[in-house]
Amino acid sequence: MNLLGDAIAWIFSGDPGAGLAPVPIALLQHLFYTFVSVVIAAVIAVPLGWLIGHTGKGRDIAVAISGAARAIPSFGLLILLFLLLGVLRTAEAAVITFVLLAIPSILAGAYTGFEAIDRKVIDAARSMGMTQWQILWRVEVPLGLTLLIAGLRSATLQVVATVTIAAFINLGGLGQYILAGIPLRRFDIVLGGALLVAALALVLDGAFALLQRVSVPAGIRAAQSEHRSGPKRTAAPRTAAPARA
Repeated sequence: MNLLGDAIAWIFSGDPGAGLAPVPIALLQHLFYTFVSVVIAAVIAVPLGWLIGHTGKGRDIAVAISGAARAIPSFGLLILLFLLLGVLRTAEAAVITFVLLAIPSILAGAYTGFEAIDRKVIDAARSMGMTQWQILWRVEVPLGLTLLIAGLRSATLQVVATVTIAAFINLGGLGQYILAGIPLRRFDIVLGGALLVAALALVLDGAFALLQRVSVPAGIRAAQSEHRSGPKRTAAPRTAAPARA
């Protein structure tokens, strides 16, 4: 309990010590690498996932590539890219690593969002005379948005946790506290850094959960609410009491 108290006191002390960056600076660095990596991954994976989901082609290849990307150890890839690109391109090595980590979840969320749509809805839109482009943007994208955000949520949490290894190549972030605290035997700093990463992940997870809830179309929300509440009961008509003699 004393260690936890010391860690919390260290977080709010305003002086991390040991030549480390202040907590707000490290937090901004952590968010920067997370945001840039997820955005780049989304630019790559979302159109590809939508194409797979819309046409129904290439799903097996996407699953195989995603599985292979998930199997790559992030730390090993980071060190390999660091050695290949050199010390002047450490940021690029880190971003490439985090992008490759984020792509599988976003890609899966993009195409499964389309696959989860009832085909009858697509057929109805086509029978109304909608073009393929109109079906994509007016039907498939809105209905598949919830699962896409779920993929972005999963990717963001994975990247937030993995950005801590950026400290191994001197890129800062919240991982620098964990890395610096171990040789100094300052376990309050180690625990403080871990708590900051966990708190950031929880905040981002809550934000994405709210966004995922809001992204559900109003008609589907109304149908789900009606399904949970059950059919409305109608009161039986009252019969007039017999007149007394």
